[in-house]
Amino acid sequence: MLECTSPRVIRGLLTRALADRDIDPAGLRVLDVGAGNGMVGEEIRALGAGTVYGVDIIEEAAQAAARDRPDVYDGYLVADLTTLGPAQREALTARRFNTMTTVAALGFGDIPPAAFTAAFNLVETSGLIAFTIKEDFVADHDATGFSRLIKRMFAEEVITLIADEHYRHRLSVRREPLYYVAYVARKLRDIPAHWAG
Repeated sequence: MLECTSPRVIRGLLTRALADRDIDPAGLRVLDVGAGNGMVGEEIRALGAGTVYGVDIIEEAAQAAARDRPDVYDGYLVADLTTLGPAQREALTARRFNTMTTVAALGFGDIPPAAFTAAFNLVETSGLIAFTIKEDFVADHDATGFSRLIKRMFAEEVITLIADEHYRHRLSVRREPLYYVAYVARKLRDIPAHWAG
């Protein structure tokens, strides 16, 4: 009813980025962070990604994904990324992720900077990072945690931009448009842990 477009937008941006670089999507090993009920994972699977693995902190999200989209994820972990146990960390590391997606979950406290950092650092260097964020959180006047983190990631060459798109994410319950920015970037190095503090 609210006409959410973000999953399709991130798929389209990734599709163009892969095509421009002649990258076969079958080689993608994707960590879908804040996977929820699998709407984004479904789009990434349709793109042709070889592996799609979900992670979310909410058990009900995993149940919804299993119920509504049972064939999307190769695995789904319910965990707090900031307090992973050794077995959880080993299971994620063993997947050798080369792509990360997180859509419509940054900047509101759903996925705090520390959790984003933990997930980002699970992705191999030179991997792809695809994410969306409300336009207000990356505006020049914004000084919140995610705004500072993203700006620093670009400025200090933790990531390099491949593509971006300003778009209407969805309508509010009052039927007003909410605008977001979608990014696809290449990871150049890990985020230092103290940046997320």
